[in-house]
Amino acid sequence: MNGSTKTMGALTIGGLVVVTAYTVALGSNGWLWFGWVVLGLITLGMVATRG
Repeated sequence: MNGSTKTMGALTIGGLVVVTAYTVALGSNGWLWFGWVVLGLITLGMVATRG
């Protein structure tokens, strides 16, 4: 994996932590989860094309 793929992976994990904390503190927000899923799919796409 190159640097941009590692950065996207870190952002995806960090985003999961933030969205989970938001959900625990303030309740679920579908748009946040949707955004995280899109970010995760982009990251998976980057990993698949680099592999």
